[in-house]
Amino acid sequence: MKCPDMPGFSFKLPAPVPFSFRLCLDYLSGSNSECLYAVHEDRIRRLVSLAGRDVLLEVSSKDDLELVVTALYGGPLNEAEQLEAAAYVTTWFDLNRDLDPFYRLASSDARLAGVVRNLNGLRLMGIPDLFEALCWAILGQQVNLAFAYTLKERLTSAYGDSVQWEGNVYRRFPTPEQMLAVSADELGALKLSRMKSATILEVAGLMAAGKLSREGLLAMDSFDAMEERLVSIRGIGPWTAHYVRMRCLGDPTAFPIGDVGLHNAVKNLLSMEKKPSLDMLREMFNSWQGWEAYATFYLWRTLY
Repeated sequence: MKCPDMPGFSFKLPAPVPFSFRLCLDYLSGSNSECLYAVHEDRIRRLVSLAGRDVLLEVSSKDDLELVVTALYGGPLNEAEQLEAAAYVTTWFDLNRDLDPFYRLASSDARLAGVVRNLNGLRLMGIPDLFEALCWAILGQQVNLAFAYTLKERLTSAYGDSVQWEGNVYRRFPTPEQMLAVSADELGALKLSRMKSATILEVAGLMAAGKLSREGLLAMDSFDAMEERLVSIRGIGPWTAHYVRMRCLGDPTAFPIGDVGLHNAVKNLLSMEKKPSLDMLREMFNSWQGWEAYATFYLWRTLY
């Protein structure tokens, strides 16, 4: 565990309109089991890797007009590191997204209008690191959310870096290189299934070898091509690929149609006795073409 040094370097990022930092924090505060960031009153702290070194970032916003990003540990940041931190926070909070088209679409749809009105300014919170995003989706396959969080905490505590700041420990998800030093048996001891262990180690090997990267995926000519690359990896199916398209690759059309949470949200929204069929979901989301990911994210948010 590393100790803090030279705290306090800050810079600002303009916030888009509409933007609600409070609603974003409310979403990020949704689980007491989250191990990769911590909300402290009106700000959030997260350990990230910048130029290969650990930096504890704190993000806050007093007026929803700008975000203040502070390097509590690992600062000051040089120009390249500041740009990297800005890109990370921009992806994390989806700051470059113009939500006006989505809100116009939703305002004319009785099913979504109330949901969007209550969540005005909420951004689709991203997972900027591809390895973390893939592993989180893999861990969540066919288990309840509570157990997925438990598995993530076990992996992070066992193999990720950490720093101590003001009496609290902040952890970073393991890198592909760190995971390559781990055996399938060791992952099994953490209660990962054989398939999940094998898939995570396969992804780690591909990323460590430079054969899979967020930059490489984003360089492809379409999100469908990105999905095709992801599902070519054993253990990654359409749900996992669409989740990663949605949370990491910035695809507003991502549609994890098989997601149980989405089924429950639609069931509740429409006061249905049974969960919707896949055909019904396809027809419903056809009205929201181009914004399937945001519609899904907002519907998820109605569950808690």
